[in-house]
Amino acid sequence: MTSKLVIFLSGTVLALAACGKHETANETAANDVNMAAADNGAMNAEANAVAPSPLTAQGFANAAAASDNFEISSSKLAATQASSAAVKKFATQMITAHTASTAKLKTTLAGMSPAMTADDTLNADQQAALDALKSKTGADFDSAYAAAQVDAHQKTLDALNAYAAGGDNDALKTFAKGLVPTVTAHLNLAKGLKK
Repeated sequence: MTSKLVIFLSGTVLALAACGKHETANETAANDVNMAAADNGAMNAEANAVAPSPLTAQGFANAAAASDNFEISSSKLAATQASSAAVKKFATQMITAHTASTAKLKTTLAGMSPAMTADDTLNADQQAALDALKSKTGADFDSAYAAAQVDAHQKTLDALNAYAAGGDNDALKTFAKGLVPTVTAHLNLAKGLKK
């Protein structure tokens, strides 16, 4: 349940940052958070602990690591389940690029004082998308994979831009800014896979 709340809060933060509507959006977000908290009322005290915000160093690091994990895991499925040569080529590029991104994130985190580690556990949406891909093959897989890639890269781009603009750690802000062109290119390539 906590991961769902983190996903919801992450989406709310990004939506608020993007739209610039302050009072009405903040009231709506507060009501939505209160409703989500009420839905989670049965959780134990440990689960009620607030997860790191996507604008904190730890929250951003976890989101970036999970994003790379999703990209690598979903792209590895394409090797056996895709039918399109273009999808397979894109997937190979994603495995290479996101493996490099993971290494760069780990290096950035290790160089911080104090050093930090990231949790690459997939959020609920990422896990659901990966599970859905596992049940598909051929053209059905290609279509679902392309849609998942567009969605994942758009969310990653939004998170990178948000953290670069308002994050709390200079090293990670530099990391985020540096990835924006690459993720933008990946998003455009993923959009080209959708037909």
